[in-house]
Order: sequence, then C-alpha cells, then structure tokens
Amino acid sequence: MSDEHRRTLVGERWDAVVIGGGHNGLVTATLLARSGARTLLLEARDQLGGLAAGEEFHPGYRRLGVADDLSQFRPWVAERLKLGSFGLELETEWAPIFSPAAAGDGDGLLLARDPRDTDGELGNDAEGYADYRDFFARLAPFARKALDRVPVDVSGLKLADLWTLGGTALALRMLGRRDMMELFRIGPMCVADWLRERFGNDRLNALLAAPAVYGGFTGPWSPGTNANLLLHECFATPGVKGGGPALITALDAAARAAGVEIRTGTRAHRLAIDGEGVKSVELADGEVLETRLVAAACSPKRLFLDLVPRELLSLRLEHGITHFRARGTTAKIHLALTDYPAFTCRPKLRPEHVRIAEGIDPLERAFDPVKYRRFGSDLALDLRVPSLRQPELAPDGHHVASIGVHFVPYDLDGGWSDESRSALLETVLQRLEVYAPEVRALVAGTEVLTPLDLETRYGLSGGQIHHGEHGLDQIFVRPTPECARYATPIDGLYVCGGGSYPGGGITGAPGALAAERILSDR
Repeated sequence: MSDEHRRTLVGERWDAVVIGGGHNGLVTATLLARSGARTLLLEARDQLGGLAAGEEFHPGYRRLGVADDLSQFRPWVAERLKLGSFGLELETEWAPIFSPAAAGDGDGLLLARDPRDTDGELGNDAEGYADYRDFFARLAPFARKALDRVPVDVSGLKLADLWTLGGTALALRMLGRRDMMELFRIGPMCVADWLRERFGNDRLNALLAAPAVYGGFTGPWSPGTNANLLLHECFATPGVKGGGPALITALDAAARAAGVEIRTGTRAHRLAIDGEGVKSVELADGEVLETRLVAAACSPKRLFLDLVPRELLSLRLEHGITHFRARGTTAKIHLALTDYPAFTCRPKLRPEHVRIAEGIDPLERAFDPVKYRRFGSDLALDLRVPSLRQPELAPDGHHVASIGVHFVPYDLDGGWSDESRSALLETVLQRLEVYAPEVRALVAGTEVLTPLDLETRYGLSGGQIHHGEHGLDQIFVRPTPECARYATPIDGLYVCGGGSYPGGGITGAPGALAAERILSDR
C-alpha cells in the first residue's frame, strides 16, 4: 500500500494508545482508562497475553505460556488493579525444585523454599540455607520499598525526589550495619563466588544460581550476576494460580471493565510526530489513529528503530537503543507426554519443577558455547509440568512438560532451520534421558521455539525474553538514560514494557509504574 493511500484512512481520536497486548500493556491501559482516558490497546497477534498466553501446541495438549515462571509477579499490582474481583488468585504454597541425579550418582536434591521442609536433604548445608533464607527475609522489605517505584530523576532532583532518596537511605540504614555492608559487598559479585562462600553442596549452588543467569548472556562466573540473584530472591512469591493464562484472563476482564477498547490482530506500523510530540499511530492496514499519548509495551528496539522515524532520534538516543543489549539465549521446548517420566534416582517422585544443572562449573560450561554461536550437549534445562496441578491441560493421565532451554544462541552458526531445530530437540531429549530414561518413549508431540522463533512469533528483538539483558548497567537505567523513567525525549511517548525499569519477566511492575509516571505528567 502506498504512503499516499495510507494517509487517506483517518480513524478515530484517542486520549491514549497502548502498543502491545502482553501483561504490561494490559496493566498500563487499564490504569490509564480508570483515570478517565479514552484508551485503545493494540496487539499484533490474534490473542492477548504475549509470552504469558496459553496455546494448544499439539492436539489435546495446551501450554500455559512461553514465560511460565510467575514467581516475580507483584501482588501489589494485582491489588492496585483489583484483579481478585476478576477471578485472579495468588498461590500461597511454594512448589519445591528438584535437581535429579544420573543413575549411580546419588538421589539428587529436592529443595523446599522453607528450610524447615528440607527433611535432611541438605546435610551440612542445612544451617547455611536457613541463614540464606533469613538474610533475604530481612532484605526483601527494603528492596520492595526501594525498587518498586518510579526511578528518581537524579539529573534534576526536586524536593519530592530528595525526600524519596532520604527515605530509601533511612530504610537501607535500618537493615543494620552488617546486612547493609553485606549488600554493598555482594551486589557486584559473580553469583558463583557468593554461593560457594556459603555452601559446600554444588548441586545446591546450581539450583540457586540458575535464575541469575537464565535469559542472559552470562554464566555464573560473570561479574554482576549476583545482583540478579538478589533481585530474584527479594521479589519471589509462590506465583499465580492457573499461571499466565489465568493472569491474562483477569487483566483482559479488568481492562474491558475500565473501558479499554482492545484490538487484536492489529499491528502498529509507524508513529507520526510533529513539533508538539506524538501526533498519531499509523496501522499496518493504513488506518491512522490520532492521539497525543502512546505507551509502548513492545521492545525498545522495535519502538525506536521501527516505529519512530529514524531521523527524529538524537544521535545519542539512536546509539543507546542500537547498543541496548538484547541477545536471546533461551529456547522453549514443549512436550506432549503420555505419562509422567520417572527419574531414575527417585522413581516415585513427581515434581512439578525440575532444574537440570549439576553444579556451578557445569552451568558455566553450558554457557560457554553460546559465545561462539553454538549450543552444547549439556544444556541447562528448567522443566515445569503444569498438568500436575491443572490436569485439563492434557488428556486424562497425560502431561505437558514446558522446558526452558538455556544458552541457545539467537544467531546460531549456520542459521536456524528444520534440521537445526531437530538437533536442538534431540540434544534436549538426550539430556533428559540421562535422568529419566523412558522420556523419549512417552513423547506424543513436540513444539520447538528457538530464540529466532520467539522474535518472529512474539516480537522479541533478538529473541531476548526480557526485552533486553539484565546486566548491571541495564537493570536500573533501562533502556537508556533518556528513557529510564518511562518518558522518552519525544513528548507524549512512553515505554511501559519489559525493556523498561525494573525489567523483564512476568511482573506487571513496568506497566503499573509507567502508568503512574504518565498520570503524574498529565
């Protein structure tokens, strides 16, 4: 369609347009609509939810979503949106995590969240694990108070900002000298060093370290990875009942009740910007939506390098966005299983959450090949079997396994093809067979999503599941200094997705905090 034809399709005028119908976009749109703004939400796919959307991947088998870890979803977001009145329920019990051992190599490790429930699993590390949990119990209230808020504008401090900073400093001091100094010491460390200081059981170290490196271009020996562990532990909750689909159902209902108009299968093509800022959103079909306010939950690279006319970006902003690191290293494989595969080390155990990484060094070796655009034979696997709690996801007696396959390159040497996808699936099955030899015979169907597939299907630049890597320099100033507080240098344009503070994952925090900033500006 020509530009001349596009300009003739003038649509409605909106107070606000939100681009992206994932959970953050839904949160932002709902809060804006509740403030009285006439709000439109655009989603390019035919269904809402993004990475949290449930889909059938094999006849009769459904997965909960590509992002099936909801342990970071913020309860205060659910409360602010009153999601309980739309059917959302939060989990109250933690699922233990199982690290299986190969035949003849012991019983593996079943790790409960509560040290009192470890039942002799940890041996000499039991006391240290209790201390570890106590440390985070003391640290979490400070982290939640200090970090779950719109970042302070340190370049132009106002009285309110000084008051906020003072309150944060006081809360930090109230941790006590010992915990405060420990926090300063360990934040920049690599996660391997800190955990090995505390525990002798390397299987325990790997279980705890894995979330600090999942989704990133780092291994456990990379500096700064301990900050990711601190954030993960401080904000962890038992999750959401029903997983991502239940969350999206509640958010959808809340948005519509607030008056949000939702259009799925509708792709934004370009933003029109004049001397006063955002002027309109042009859709892929040529329709033009007039608005002076756009909140983008899509990835920052998609927003600034595709939707915003490149000539309107300052050289500094263009450089910052271009070099915002978004290298995808996570693939997802879903298995339709005719039964639960028995683990050799504990054949009667049926864990919901399985983490396969035998130690810190094996986790590092799993990371090494991705630096050279390859994946190794000993991949780090994070496996969940949601059909144990939700049997309706599969036929009677059958199961669904959702596997996060970590340290798989987006830009695979030689490229992704049917052959390389099959090779990845074969590698994962061989890895599982080390611990559960019967797994291959139970597979009735599969789905393989490489980082490239995640980019193509879900709009993740670089296949990066967090919309941008969680490096120390990209967590607190995200995606660039100019956009670190959700507003961008273009008047009326805001970021509100996982590529903004406080980062990716299913949290709801970027969407809620961006709406707070927008409403304070307006």
